[in-house]
Amino acid sequence: MVVEPLPEAFATMDAEVRELLDDRSVVLDAHTHLGVDEDGQALELDRLLGFLDQVDSGARACVFALHDPDRRPSYRTPNDRVLAWAAAAEGRLYPFCRLDPADDPITEGKRCLALGARGIKLHPRAQAFGFDTPAARAIFELARDGGVPILIHAGRGMPPMDALADLAQRFPEVALVLAHGAIADQAMFATRLAGHPAVVYDTSIFSPFDLIELFARVPAERIVFASDVPYGRPIAGLFATLRVAAYAGLDGPERALVAGATMDALLAGRPPAEATAPRVPAVRVVNGRLARAGAYLMMAFGAAMGSGPPPDAARVMPMVALARAVCRDPDPGAAGPALERLDGLLAAAEGLAAQGSDRALAAIGLVMAAGVIAATDQSR
Repeated sequence: MVVEPLPEAFATMDAEVRELLDDRSVVLDAHTHLGVDEDGQALELDRLLGFLDQVDSGARACVFALHDPDRRPSYRTPNDRVLAWAAAAEGRLYPFCRLDPADDPITEGKRCLALGARGIKLHPRAQAFGFDTPAARAIFELARDGGVPILIHAGRGMPPMDALADLAQRFPEVALVLAHGAIADQAMFATRLAGHPAVVYDTSIFSPFDLIELFARVPAERIVFASDVPYGRPIAGLFATLRVAAYAGLDGPERALVAGATMDALLAGRPPAEATAPRVPAVRVVNGRLARAGAYLMMAFGAAMGSGPPPDAARVMPMVALARAVCRDPDPGAAGPALERLDGLLAAAEGLAAQGSDRALAAIGLVMAAGVIAATDQSR
């Protein structure tokens, strides 16, 4: 199955990625899926590699199973599929085994690590578990003994996650990837795990404001690029991550750490680079015209999330129209170039949405890109 070419409107995003990252082969997406999910999402190997190719033919990814209807017993069948797909990808994919703490996780984890799994994936929302249990501690012990990282869903749909912070402090030798920028409890994690030697936060985040705040709360050396494909797309996620990294003042080598080098070190069992102070100030100046457009775009994305999966682009367009009205400001001031760029992206999004549901994700990708630009443009 061939991945559809990127719409022409993505060209400016691709060009900006090229400008911000000298060597795109360094890219290592920390958070991708293969297989099928109960929510209707699905992704096959060739499409995942095609999406990575949109970034670079050498781009790599960590990969694990979705919430597969065929997951019992112990995620064995989905894990075997992921291991086989990774083997067929000739070194571009690093398979993680997905474990359910209530379904013999240690036996399955040991089996998968022996077969070449490079990490462990836990999803406490999908599997409905907490971290103050013997099973959770046993999984951390398994990761410690195997020298592999654990990636954990820490996004929407989660209660307070203090028990996970307790467990991470108990196992400082276990590299931990907090997915979705740890938005479920970002401030708590950033505060309590500030001294952890190997906790990182992945950037599969739908709000640019959460992503900016991540750079304000944790060291850049503890942030790793992720797309959450098939729910996101690597090129769009990389654009957002690198643009916020540039907004935070990271130089080229530091942006390369975020894009893939930090995650590469964790997979190899090396410690991440020495942590520096967070780069973004707690209080930030914003341009009011861009803030208005950005607010409508966040409302648009909220409509998309509430309509899927898959998302209904038609429900997004009323808020896009309001954002475009902001862009028509006859007195835009310093925000004029940014508003013009937003309007071009949003016009393209409207055109894609009109083509039907198969272009909905591309349209919403442009809406998200416009929101990132609105949040990070530093017009005064």
